[in-house]
Amino acid sequence: QVQLVESGGGLVQAGGSLRLSCAASGRTFSNYNMGWFRQAPGKEREFVSLITWSGGNTYYTDSVKGRFTISRDSAKNTVYLQMMSLKPEDTAVYYCAASPYVATTRRGVDYWGQGTQVTVSS
Repeated sequence: QVQLVESGGGLVQAGGSLRLSCAASGRTFSNYNMGWFRQAPGKEREFVSLITWSGGNTYYTDSVKGRFTISRDSAKNTVYLQMMSLKPEDTAVYYCAASPYVATTRRGVDYWGQGTQVTVSS
């Protein structure tokens, strides 16, 4: 089992920044690729970003490229999502995810965090 706990969400004005953190515990964190998904009201949960277990490769959905940066600190068993130039359409619950694959869909995810709310006001 892997337990994931997100933090760092909140309310921010458009153009502002937030950094999300996801602390992992349980089975070996370094064996998993780590990602972020988000779900807005009335919409499906969608892929946002992923970083491979080695940290050597990162992936982003097109709408956040150039604005969001994913990183991981294996010594702290933590993955981060730095979000800049936030837009109202970024408003969603953000979920941390752990997967043995390069998972860009929900089906590839083995473990989920409980989610953290990000609200961007216009």
